[in-house]
Amino acid sequence: MSETRGTFEHGADFGVFGRGPDPASAFREAAHAMFALMTDPDAVQPLQAIAFEFEEADLEIALVRYLNGLLSHAADRKLALGRFALARSGAHWKAAAQGEPWREGLERGTGVKGATLTMLSVRNDNGTWDARCVVDV
Repeated sequence: MSETRGTFEHGADFGVFGRGPDPASAFREAAHAMFALMTDPDAVQPLQAIAFEFEEADLEIALVRYLNGLLSHAADRKLALGRFALARSGAHWKAAAQGEPWREGLERGTGVKGATLTMLSVRNDNGTWDARCVVDV
C-alpha cells in the first residue's frame, strides 16, 4: 500500500503531497502533511474550529487556495491544526479544521509561510488522486 501523505525536499523548501479516492480527500491529506511540518497533528487537541469557503474550478489552484486558507486562518488565530475537513460541490469548496492555540508541549517544527505553484499537480492515477505542491518555509 502506498503512503497517503508526506513531504519531499525541494531546495530550501518542502513539497507536500496527499493521496485519496477523490480530490477533497487528497487535499485533506496534503493539509495534514503540511501541518505535520509545524507540529505533530496527532498531538493537537480539537478545541477550536475554523471554517471558510471558496470558489475555484481549477483543481490545482484549488489546492493552493485551500492550503493557504488554512495557513491564514491558523495564523490569524494562533492555532496549531490537526484535523481537516473539505467538501466540494462543483467549483464550490467548504473547508473546516480543528486545532488548539499553540501551547507548551506542542513541539514546534518548521514554519510554513505558504503553498506555492511550484511543482503543483493534482491528478488521478488509476483511481487514486494525488495532490502536491511545494510550500515555502
